[in-house]
Amino acid sequence: MPADTNPAGDIFGGWIMSQLDMSSGVYASHIAKGRVVTVAVDAMTFHKPVYVGDDVSCFCNEERRGNTSITVHVEAWVRRNHSDTIVKVTEGMFTFVAVDGDGRPKPLPLP
Repeated sequence: MPADTNPAGDIFGGWIMSQLDMSSGVYASHIAKGRVVTVAVDAMTFHKPVYVGDDVSCFCNEERRGNTSITVHVEAWVRRNHSDTIVKVTEGMFTFVAVDGDGRPKPLPLP
């Protein structure tokens, strides 16, 4: 069985969750213009399985912004292996806090 698969042979949900965390973290770091840390996974819904061979793409948008925190909505879509079928498989909400070089919260830049 390939790495990152569950006993049924589908891609392990934890791997998908990590992809959403990484992609939403990159998105949040662009908004923060610096380092961010994940402080919460506010929601996670697995709509459909991801199969070995699927191409996974993540899409993010800003949901809420506080003084030091940002909440990002992220969706994972797949193109099924060897087909033109595109399906939303997972979505979640991740909250990040912008931090300075010492790891302390810092204000987000103005929009």
